[in-house]
Amino acid sequence: MGKKRIVKKGGEGENAAGRGSSSRGSRRKMDSGRLYVEATYNNTKLSLTDATGNVVSWSSSGSLGFAGAKKGTPFAAAKVGELLGDRAVAMGVKEIDVIVSGVGSGRESSIRAFVTKGIHINTIKDTTPVPHNGPKSPKPRRV
Repeated sequence: MGKKRIVKKGGEGENAAGRGSSSRGSRRKMDSGRLYVEATYNNTKLSLTDATGNVVSWSSSGSLGFAGAKKGTPFAAAKVGELLGDRAVAMGVKEIDVIVSGVGSGRESSIRAFVTKGIHINTIKDTTPVPHNGPKSPKPRRV
């Protein structure tokens, strides 16, 4: 039951199905870029951009298959960092500037996993928004 698969000889079926060895992002060559890390309590998103800020590659723990509370864990963030590190090495990136935003638990582990691929970090900048005063506190309770 279900769909019939047709396998062609000579490896034609590989590229026709879209599972070829050449990846889309590896065509672009660059030596430096920026890594944007957005770490929330529920997810961790990483974006690799060129020097002008155009997104070249991105990934998140949700897109890797982690679901629910597991998306916000440091382990899931490390897997995202490894994946993006591999893509960056394939593009020829040698050094990056890291911009971190958010208070999630995956901020540090994603950067550590990215660096294990042999890419040099120039700067790490934290752009997490911090409230100066915050919302008005509730009135005292009258009993």
